[in-house]
Amino acid sequence: MTSMELNQELFRQLAIISGDEDMMRKAVKALKRIVGKAEQDEALMSHDDFMARVEQAAKGKSKSFDSVEDIDKYVRS
Repeated sequence: MTSMELNQELFRQLAIISGDEDMMRKAVKALKRIVGKAEQDEALMSHDDFMARVEQAAKGKSKSFDSVEDIDKYVRS
């Protein structure tokens, strides 16, 4: 689904429950929980932050391996 389609679907579902105060409270509570999780997730970073890390990594030391076994030995050591 595109962003616009998701937006339309969200409002379509909200229109369905808009007459039921209890369901609206549940929806608001669920949305707050979802937003809270997104704000707390430290693994998320902006595209610019990601690209800056990629550039920094490209400037650092590099290591190559001949096989998966060599990678495994390196990681386990």
